[in-house]
Amino acid sequence: MHRRLALMLLASARALRPIASLRGGAKTLRRASAAPTMSDTHPAASSTPEGVRDRLGFATQLRRRRDSELTGCDRRRHFDYLVIGAGSGGIASARRAATHGAKVAVCEKGALGGTCVNVGCVPKKVMYNAAHIMECVHDAPLYQYSGTESVKLDWNKLKTARDNYVTRLNGIYGRNMEGSGVAKLEGLASFTGPNEVEVAGTKYTADNILIAVGGKPTMPADLEGVEHCISSDGFFLLEEMPSSALVVGAGYIAVEMAGILHALGCETELAVRGEKPLRAFDDLMSDTLVSEMARQGLTLRPKTTIGKVEDINGKKRVTHTDGTVLGEYDEVLLAVGREPLTGPLALDKAGVKLDDKNRYIAVDDFQNTSAEGVYALGDVCGNVELTPMAIAAGRRLADRLFANVNGKADYSDVPTVVFSHPPIGTVGLTEKQAVEKYGEGNVKVWTSTFVNLWYGPMPIDPADKPRTAMKMVTAGKNELIVGLHVIGVGADEMLQGFAVAVKMGATKADFDSCVALHPTAAEEFVTLAPWGEGAGDKKGLGEKPVPQI
Repeated sequence: MHRRLALMLLASARALRPIASLRGGAKTLRRASAAPTMSDTHPAASSTPEGVRDRLGFATQLRRRRDSELTGCDRRRHFDYLVIGAGSGGIASARRAATHGAKVAVCEKGALGGTCVNVGCVPKKVMYNAAHIMECVHDAPLYQYSGTESVKLDWNKLKTARDNYVTRLNGIYGRNMEGSGVAKLEGLASFTGPNEVEVAGTKYTADNILIAVGGKPTMPADLEGVEHCISSDGFFLLEEMPSSALVVGAGYIAVEMAGILHALGCETELAVRGEKPLRAFDDLMSDTLVSEMARQGLTLRPKTTIGKVEDINGKKRVTHTDGTVLGEYDEVLLAVGREPLTGPLALDKAGVKLDDKNRYIAVDDFQNTSAEGVYALGDVCGNVELTPMAIAAGRRLADRLFANVNGKADYSDVPTVVFSHPPIGTVGLTEKQAVEKYGEGNVKVWTSTFVNLWYGPMPIDPADKPRTAMKMVTAGKNELIVGLHVIGVGADEMLQGFAVAVKMGATKADFDSCVALHPTAAEEFVTLAPWGEGAGDKKGLGEKPVPQI
């Protein structure tokens, strides 16, 4: 069997397999050698499945034959896979390739882990947790606790603890890379030609190169006084909590930063150009969030465009484009978008083209760029700019390149969460998107708005209690769930499991068939009225799937 597997791999390596690519902006089909060149460094045989050991052994022979054609210096500077960017997506792809036996290196000029670990998801969630604790402190007297008046946050100590945690994660990433046999090349990387990259003055070549450099916050150059503002990166550099802040932006980051600052006691305002924040989300989610912001006392400034920022004795005076002075603040945080970090890469030298807007790297569904053997994923591509999405895309790419596994990342129905106050979880289409795609007559919507039990015993007017809101969007006669949305306590943890059901093609009847966990907020999704009357409901008489053995 081992000999037969080796012959199959040899045939695969010699075959010319089709890989979709981009030529001149149009999708065409190209053919490229699928022969993976593998590394001598791979997991010990005792911990490697038998079939994988066979593949790695054969792959090693292929590479040794290839390496015999290179000089010693060339061998040291040539890789099967060279990843530019040590963010979550890049490292995930690099380590996956290494498990398949590829000789892999990762180029990085900064801290390991990229935006998510250093100035994104991780430190943001730490600050969100701190804000949530402060909210609990505020709620405690309503549960008849006393003494909360003396509770204070030491911002600087929290920052130190948070930064130490991030540093620990940097080390874990480094040790994981080392344990996987992935080399680290420190410095700024740029292309010097097809399949050739220069890092810190040294040139390296690779059969396959992945661009996973991520992005950075946009700081509008045309804004007068932009130098007096901070970005989301700058938020994590603050040594003490500002007493007042203006957050500018309408997306995830602006909403999250504003919510954190406000909950921790900073007088916070959120300025948005349109009518409300999170306009791309389902209206029930964004409208509920706006109502909750008002209830909490966070000032929302709709239809506001910043024209000028001045430093007046340490305060930032902000002026609207119409000349109106909005106020003076300790900090002005701009969260008006992000841009890909493609500038230093010299993409033209590798033949890598950008999209029609000359902004993101143009890729097809398989992460192929316009250049042979060069791939891109994550924020540089502009498609679902989420860390888990980049990780999934990176692993699929490595499997395809080095394990001959035909597959690609699935960018449909990607769940996401906004760590607002309260948090939002969503997967699939909004109601408007579903109507546009399937037609109004083919879409059904179920909603529920209620007070979470957390607030139930609190001795306040029921009208003043925060609301949880849910929406299920279905399409077709079978009432296939195409969208699921929730805002409220626990929404961030709640949606992950439901997203699996949506990806599997669940219907309203499938949700109804699941007995509720009581008392929870999540049970509302499986008890949406009318219950048990959906299309295809088996009335409890259906057969349960059994394992295929």
